[in-house]
Amino acid sequence: MEELFFFYWLKMPVISFLVLVFVLKMVVLLWWRPKRIEAHFLKQGIRGPPYRFFIGNVKELMEMMLKASSQPMPFSHNILPRVLSFYHHWKKIYGATFLVWFGPTVRLTVSDPELIREIFTTKSEFYEKIEAHPLVKQLEGDGLLSLKGEKWAHHRKIITPTFHMENLKLLVPVVAKSVMDMLEQWSALMSNSDQEVEIEVSEWFQTLTEDVITRTAFGSSYEDGKVIFRLQAQQMVLAAEAFHKVSIPGYRFFPTRRNMNSWKLDKQTKKSLMKLIDWRRENSNNTVKNPKDLLGLMIEASNSSSNVTVNDIVEECKSFFFAGKQTTSNLLTWTTILLAMHPQWQVQAREEVLRVCGSSDIHTKDDIVKLKTLSMILNESLRLYPPTIATIRRSRTDVELGGYKIPRGTELLIPILAVHHDQSIWGNDANEFNPGRFSEGVARASKHSVAFIPFGLGMRTCVGQNLAILQAKLTLAIMLQRFSFRLAPTYQHAPTVLMLLYPQYGAPIIFKRLPNTNDPSTYTAKSPTNISHICACEKA
Repeated sequence: MEELFFFYWLKMPVISFLVLVFVLKMVVLLWWRPKRIEAHFLKQGIRGPPYRFFIGNVKELMEMMLKASSQPMPFSHNILPRVLSFYHHWKKIYGATFLVWFGPTVRLTVSDPELIREIFTTKSEFYEKIEAHPLVKQLEGDGLLSLKGEKWAHHRKIITPTFHMENLKLLVPVVAKSVMDMLEQWSALMSNSDQEVEIEVSEWFQTLTEDVITRTAFGSSYEDGKVIFRLQAQQMVLAAEAFHKVSIPGYRFFPTRRNMNSWKLDKQTKKSLMKLIDWRRENSNNTVKNPKDLLGLMIEASNSSSNVTVNDIVEECKSFFFAGKQTTSNLLTWTTILLAMHPQWQVQAREEVLRVCGSSDIHTKDDIVKLKTLSMILNESLRLYPPTIATIRRSRTDVELGGYKIPRGTELLIPILAVHHDQSIWGNDANEFNPGRFSEGVARASKHSVAFIPFGLGMRTCVGQNLAILQAKLTLAIMLQRFSFRLAPTYQHAPTVLMLLYPQYGAPIIFKRLPNTNDPSTYTAKSPTNISHICACEKA
């Protein structure tokens, strides 16, 4: 008994010491370090909303964003106050470069194009991507979107041939077939007496891009990929909810309802992808070698190198199923909304399509390249409504950025949406839809060459951007040949972020079937009878 009593008192100081060490570490992490960082930047003239113990600025940030998205906004493209309300608010108080705290993690906002160039190109070796939230990483996969270093470079080299423009042009017939199938379904919704129909385009465009991605990147049928897309849609909701909370280290391992749902969905996604990969391996001798597709190149690499495992293939497939679908469908949705809002540009785009392609649905790779007006419209859509509204990098070491001394581990928040809407860069009409600004190309559209970054910048520029632009261009060209369209009376303008930028209340559009389009002169800006039915939105 005395021995037990002795050991009890012997353990107490040890336990007390461990508790004290833990408490001190928490104080350093959650209070002393943030305050030291605040003081470091204050000496350089950089301020921000004051740090609050443990939660940082998350409470204020979420209150502003929830309030901003609580109701629709007027028909305006000045969406920054709604979509990045915290940045818009604090920029007015602290200037364009300020600190914001996501829990005990500091982020320095950087919107100066010259500093952005340093981060992504001239000094990119000093910065790295941050680790995604665990639920987000499960959703988007541990592929090119999150890999770093040599493994990222190796995977990028393997995958890049899939997205070379010459290879993508071979996919034009495949993409066109999917688009025409969709539009035939739209036509079928119209009765003989009524040549108009209301379509919620965002849902249709998601299905379209799912079909195209499955066929072009994986050389398979849509039915094989449909299950994976549905599983990822459920994961996306869970991942979006995670952004509303402070991330607690280790919390992802707790068997909460949300975590258990996420684990289950991830397991089912991997199982479905393995089934697709196994089928492809078994039928590799029967598949067409050209054009090159992502899955075929990854399997080929795994057969010839131990550096690419089956798990690597699964993770890359997850990345492209998610990113490819969301980026392209959002681009199509916002561009259709913009053309419905601005019928004069819809008319100009249709004139160009009919002049270059005629009324035939059979488009060639050369036709797509010639559609300059459509390219300008897509660029302006990406400027006003970029799929990714912000991106983050972290300093790998102490570094100087434009004269500022940035400590190792500092996260840098680049608000892409704010850069795209900056009047000092784009002019007084920065919040207006004006595709004409891109008439001489992207480089001359603004006062700075790094002011337009919808797909990122530098080595980590989105590898799939060519596929996204090709698909969007082809889809819109065929749409413009067959239909004119305007906003439905039920449309509510409410850009909102759920991982990417999307219309909160959907995108209902009224489509009207066009008469015979063999004569391009039928649809000119000088023919008011032909465009009167698409000008109603101008009154909104």
